[in-house]
Amino acid sequence: MVYIGCSGYYYPAWKPGFYPDDLPKSKWFKFYSEQFNTLELNNTFYKFPTTASLKKLYHSAPADFVFSIKVPRLITHYKQMNDCHNQLLDFYTSVHEGMKEKTGAILFQLPARFSFTEDRLENIIKALNPSFSNVVEFRDESWWAPEVLKLLRKNKIHICGISHPNLPDDLMGDKEITYYRFHGTPELYLSTYNKQALQKRADETNFCKSKNVFIYFNNTITLAGAKNAKTIRKMILKK
Repeated sequence: MVYIGCSGYYYPAWKPGFYPDDLPKSKWFKFYSEQFNTLELNNTFYKFPTTASLKKLYHSAPADFVFSIKVPRLITHYKQMNDCHNQLLDFYTSVHEGMKEKTGAILFQLPARFSFTEDRLENIIKALNPSFSNVVEFRDESWWAPEVLKLLRKNKIHICGISHPNLPDDLMGDKEITYYRFHGTPELYLSTYNKQALQKRADETNFCKSKNVFIYFNNTITLAGAKNAKTIRKMILKK
C-alpha cells in the first residue's frame, strides 16, 4: 500500500490555493483527508500527545486513513534516547490506544548533532518497541555506514530516506517499509520540487518491494508541500 501526504495540515499559508477560501479552519482536516490517505503528525514533536487528542483525530479520519506519529523532542532531542523508557512507554501507549489500526509508522527524528557512536546505536535498539513500525531519521551522515544500517534493519528498525540539502537522498526502504520525507532542497522546508525530481522518486517507488510505502512532504512553509504531494500522488497512484 502506498500512503502519500504531508507533515502536518494546519498551515494558514495553504489558504487559498489548497484550502478553499471560504472553508473554516475547523473543517481543514476533513478537507485534507479527502485529498490524501495519510498524515504525518508533526505537532507531537513539540507537545506530548494524549490518548484523547489522538482519539479525536482517529474518529475524524476516514476508515482507510493512517497516521504516522513523530516522537516528542523530549525523547529524541533533549534526552537523546537516554533514560527515556517511561516517556516512550507513555507515548507508545497513547498511540496504541488513540490511533489503533490507523497507526502507520512511529517517526524518530534525531538531531543533527547526534552523530554515530556504538552506545547511541545500542540505546536506540534497546529503547524501541518492535511491535510498532519504528522509523528513524538521522540528520548526521555518520549513520549511513552499511554495517550500522544492517544492524538497525536486523532489529526491525526502518531507516527514513530523506530529501535534504546536506544529506544522502537514497530511498532506504526494506521489504516491510519504505519511508521517505521531502524536506525541501536547496531551501529547507521551502523549496518546490519540479516534476522531473518527483517523477524520478515516483519511478523508484513503483519498483520498490516494500509492503507499505510512506511519502511525506515537509516543505510546508508555502503551498509547495501540498502541491508536490498531489503531483506525486497522481504519478504513483494514477488518480
